[in-house]
Amino acid sequence: MGARKRLMAERFKESKKATAIAKLNDVPTSPRKMRLVADTVRGVEVNRALDLLHFSKREASIRLEKLLRSAIANWEAKNPDSAKELDNGNVIVKTIMVGEGRTLKRIRPCPQGRAGRIRKRSNHVTVVLDVKQPVENK
Repeated sequence: MGARKRLMAERFKESKKATAIAKLNDVPTSPRKMRLVADTVRGVEVNRALDLLHFSKREASIRLEKLLRSAIANWEAKNPDSAKELDNGNVIVKTIMVGEGRTLKRIRPCPQGRAGRIRKRSNHVTVVLDVKQPVENK
């Protein structure tokens, strides 16, 4: 039983070697605004994703571009012998997840002595890069 677990662990380790992860926590942008930008690069090849983010007018794309560059650097560090994969366009944004971070609650004066609630939202972003699997023709 121990040998079987070791074999499965080795397989799992090899599969994780091809992927690279980068995280960005407590981004002071609402999760909805970040998701709109993240949806444009999900499943896209990394060089094209960088271009899409660089020329996007949305403010969230600046932080997402920096995070994607970090994920690319992580992938290059994990796979020093596979640098040509990046140039060939085989590395893609496998998953990009935007989760809700903490919300800072502030109060703003409103008419008739009331207090209005202001919610300053933040988010957490995780990017996972992977090598594109070749399509097999039947």
